[in-house]
Amino acid sequence: MELEATLRLGAFAGVLAALILAERLVPWAQPRPLGMRRWWPNLGLVAVGSVLVRFTLPLAAVAAAFWAQAQGIGLMNWLDLPLWVAIPLTVVVFDLLIYFQHRVFHHVPWLWRLHRVHHADPEMDATTGVRFHPVEIWLSMVIKIAFAVALGAPPEGILAFEIILNATSLFEHAAIRIPPKLDRALGWVIVTPNLHRIHHSEREHETNSHYGFCLSLWDRLFGTWRGKWEGELVLGVRGHRDLDRQTLRRMLTQPLD
Repeated sequence: MELEATLRLGAFAGVLAALILAERLVPWAQPRPLGMRRWWPNLGLVAVGSVLVRFTLPLAAVAAAFWAQAQGIGLMNWLDLPLWVAIPLTVVVFDLLIYFQHRVFHHVPWLWRLHRVHHADPEMDATTGVRFHPVEIWLSMVIKIAFAVALGAPPEGILAFEIILNATSLFEHAAIRIPPKLDRALGWVIVTPNLHRIHHSEREHETNSHYGFCLSLWDRLFGTWRGKWEGELVLGVRGHRDLDRQTLRRMLTQPLD
């Protein structure tokens, strides 16, 4: 627990810095005229969300896993699985959980209002990967806490998942160009930026596809795979593209619009 925050923050900062550099060296062709003017509001959202979680929830997911382990409750604790099985299994099961959570946030109207803040980014780069409304961040943590206890997941597995989730969210939103052959090869296993961009299309039928965060398997398995957008790709949400709507205050209040 003493190392958790350091590991998560260090991994987040390192991956974000690497992707920002990659966006300069091998940029995606689509122009981003707003560019850095979106960065601080986007990063501000995750900062507010982190503070909200820290001061309103008694435990985060990793701490909840420690508690479940100490109490001997949860499926994996009952099965007494070895760590070499439990850690990768936790990562896969939680990735599937986030896939279905993502689908629910798209199809329940009041949850979509929260999640729409993420989709309303008129451009797309690594910082879009942390642009989530604080209430959505809070709800997601509550869900992860509940599943961490029910699954009896090892704390090491939850920590690994949290680091992987943050890294893949940054990566799949990054404005980088990956050679087509490499992108196709990677896309059989993980969600690449090119696969995820269709999810940020303004067209509803394209937005409601490609819900995966880490593994691309779930979209193929559960029928939400499209593969490619139609015609020109227009990012964002109609009516929410203006620069004055990209401030932290406007994004915090956007679900009330």
